[in-house]
Amino acid sequence: MARNYYQGYFKPRNPKKYMGDVNNIIYRSGWELKMLKYLDSHPDVISYASEEFFIPYLSPVDNKLHKYYPDMLVRRKNKQGIIETLVVEIKPKHQTQAPKTKNKQKLLYESATFAINQAKWKAAENFCADRKWKFVILTEDQLDIKY
Repeated sequence: MARNYYQGYFKPRNPKKYMGDVNNIIYRSGWELKMLKYLDSHPDVISYASEEFFIPYLSPVDNKLHKYYPDMLVRRKNKQGIIETLVVEIKPKHQTQAPKTKNKQKLLYESATFAINQAKWKAAENFCADRKWKFVILTEDQLDIKY
């Protein structure tokens, strides 16, 4: 399976669409870069941000409060012409599913990561529900990325 360690600074062509510091838009993967380019250029996207806010969540690993910075915040006009707000997380599909490895050390690490992600995403769902926003997780399937 290919790993994606591509990161850097994104320079938007439409800086007025960005909610935040346009000189400090960081992407942490090629997938995030692809999404930023899409958001910057798509006519239905009104505004967007990348890791510009956090959602508090309780970690099941240490039972402490932590900060979750979702990958994207998007305001867009949907197919019905209604403006909606989305909180977007971009992850490889295998990280959205319970680990299945037989390697005990790897299983322990992946299980903890999976549990933390589940806690983050539950907090994000609640955060969004309170605001009538939507929380979505995008994987290589939705981003049309092939390994």
